Amino acid sequence: MAWADSAAQPGFRPFDRSLSFPRRYGGRRRSMTVGALTRRVAALMASLAFLATAASVQAACAVGAPGATVSVDAGGTGRPFLLRRPAITDAPAPLLILLHGSGGDGGKMLAASGLEATAERHGFLVAAPTAAIPAGKGFAWNIPGVPTVTGKIPDASDADDVAYLAALVDGLVAQGCVEPARVYVTGLSGGGRMASWLGCVASDRYGAIAPVVGLRAGNPRPDQPDEPDPASCRPDRPMPVIAFAGDKDTTNPTQGGGAGYWQYTMHAAEQRWAALNGCQAPPTTQWVAPNVYEERYSGCRDNADVVGRMTVGGGHTWLADNDALWAFVSRYRRDGR
Repeated sequence: MAWADSAAQPGFRPFDRSLSFPRRYGGRRRSMTVGALTRRVAALMASLAFLATAASVQAACAVGAPGATVSVDAGGTGRPFLLRRPAITDAPAPLLILLHGSGGDGGKMLAASGLEATAERHGFLVAAPTAAIPAGKGFAWNIPGVPTVTGKIPDASDADDVAYLAALVDGLVAQGCVEPARVYVTGLSGGGRMASWLGCVASDRYGAIAPVVGLRAGNPRPDQPDEPDPASCRPDRPMPVIAFAGDKDTTNPTQGGGAGYWQYTMHAAEQRWAALNGCQAPPTTQWVAPNVYEERYSGCRDNADVVGRMTVGGGHTWLADNDALWAFVSRYRRDGR
């Protein structure tokens, strides 16, 4: 029926913006304007949208609970890890993987690092896995061709930790907990060396690395161990690096030497990562705290800076500034996966 025909009908009022709804059982009629009805419908739709969003966020991560640390199986590997979910965060969220030192385990490392509190402040998840090669009272990570602290060189019978950590990440992504473009790795000592190794061989998966008293850039050269072996570290993409160390560390000396897995200096490791990232600007040095100075390489491909923070008088312990660590790594994304 055309509008002209409708207007001609008896009782038709084209500008009447009220609608009457009969109440069949009360004999009364209630009137509501179109505007009021529209507002009520809009309010109802907004409420439904809010409830749907809240439900999807609540159900997005199917592992653990906000504000809790739980044990989780890593992608069906049978090797559990600890996962800390902050009380308030978006889902999926960024993930920081924390790797313990040789002879340690994930639980002790999580407690010693203080990263649970940092995760609460900044809204990211922390995963603290445990290695599989026995070492003293704990375990050591499998870095192919590099002896552990016990002198054992990993072989084919040892767990593939690169694959294990990939399964850990993929499992959390599949459960809706983790944003795959924002996964980062840190670690202490042997865990720092493992984080460095992941930067070398899995640069397509991790957004940045943050070794603590453990920065490496590949294995020591067999013929000249005071230099990193270029053949042992060939990342596919620039890898942002922030490393923390103490100049009084006698286990992994920043001046080089030490065990067979160590040998070259921290400065040599920084320079190698700067070369791998194509950094063009001259390095800068500045004091960032009364006893901490920072050396930074910038002008790098994909803005993948290389930063080394040295604690004067610091030893072989977790001496990272957790807030600075997170501020650095969280700048980066590893898109394209």
